[in-house]
Amino acid sequence: METYTSPPPVPPQERTPLVAAMARGFVNRCPHCGKGHLFGRFLKVRPACEACGLEMEGHRADDLPPYLVIFLVGHIVGYLVLEIEMGYDVPLWISMTVWPLLTLVLALGLLQPMKGAVIGLQYTFGMHGFGKAPPARGGPLGGTLGGTGTGERRGGEAGSRAGDAPGFGSA
Repeated sequence: METYTSPPPVPPQERTPLVAAMARGFVNRCPHCGKGHLFGRFLKVRPACEACGLEMEGHRADDLPPYLVIFLVGHIVGYLVLEIEMGYDVPLWISMTVWPLLTLVLALGLLQPMKGAVIGLQYTFGMHGFGKAPPARGGPLGGTLGGTGTGERRGGEAGSRAGDAPGFGSA
């Protein structure tokens, strides 16, 4: 008589190290696998990674990214203003045009990467919506965990107002 033995249970996947997860988030990639996109829109995080299925809609990156951006941009622009204004005789109209524009461009350019890095930090420490163990990388389904398995899209982002458009809607 044959006895069937089940395969040993798969241990939960280890989380990505801190620096790697934050770097992946900084460049708009999933902190777990590094393949899927983190953001669907400028600051709207996708509900789940399209590559590994990591659920990301429970994160709480509220105020830290803007604080970090303000801190960083303030130091960069403040240093440049002091150096340029003390070293050269710059007309007022140039100062009133260049410094606000530089501040705006740097702030908008750094806000999404900084939010991604904070989400990577939260993922590494299992904070807020990342309390569950991450999905296994390259599991028996070939890394399609969390997807539909048929090539279909999961739908739009949670809370989107896509209306009755075909192929769109809440996840």
